[in-house]
Amino acid sequence: MTGFAARIDEVAGITCAWEIRGVNARGLDIRLRLPEGIEGLEAAVRAALAGRFARGNVSLSLRLGRGMGDAAARLDPAALDTALDALAEVRAEAARRGLALGPASAAEVLALRGVMVAEAPEAALDAAALTPGLAVLLDAFAEMRAREGAALAAVLVAQIDAIAALVGDIRALLPARAADAEAAFRAALARVAEAAAEPQRVAQELALLAVKGDVTEELDRLEAHVAA
Repeated sequence: MTGFAARIDEVAGITCAWEIRGVNARGLDIRLRLPEGIEGLEAAVRAALAGRFARGNVSLSLRLGRGMGDAAARLDPAALDTALDALAEVRAEAARRGLALGPASAAEVLALRGVMVAEAPEAALDAAALTPGLAVLLDAFAEMRAREGAALAAVLVAQIDAIAALVGDIRALLPARAADAEAAFRAALARVAEAAAEPQRVAQELALLAVKGDVTEELDRLEAHVAA
């Protein structure tokens, strides 16, 4: 069955956008698009999918992100040293030229490019932290597949019931058709006797006519398929 599910979680201040979709297949084919740097995540996702589903071409993706106001950042000591050295050089050059510069505040120093480094979202996550969201996603995906499977089953059962009803109608017509079938068989027998003089050929033609005129075997076979 086909299926789709999506959800957005927030883990440790990080937005986790999950998406999964699947189509019919004989076996289970898993395709993943996951962020790098989260140890054990791919193995955990594959194990979870294999534990829940046996068939389907399944594609799963996870995107991580932060809001602009929530971006985690850390101080880069090397960049800070470089920035302070640059400020000192600027002050020295300004003094040499007779220019007076006001003091730089800490906020201004931290705002210099490279002094504060934004951390990648995945740096604050591990596979275990993402497992609960993955489980909920797979539950929703399985539920959608089950709903579609139930709908398809209802369609197939209705078609099978219709076939069974048609077989019953045909069987009910067989006794009334017997007289017409006998007359048709006798007429065909007369034509065969006139056209084929060899006894072996006559026997073959009679056997063929008998097979064509009797649909009981076909009805029995069809009923067996319906019952299965």
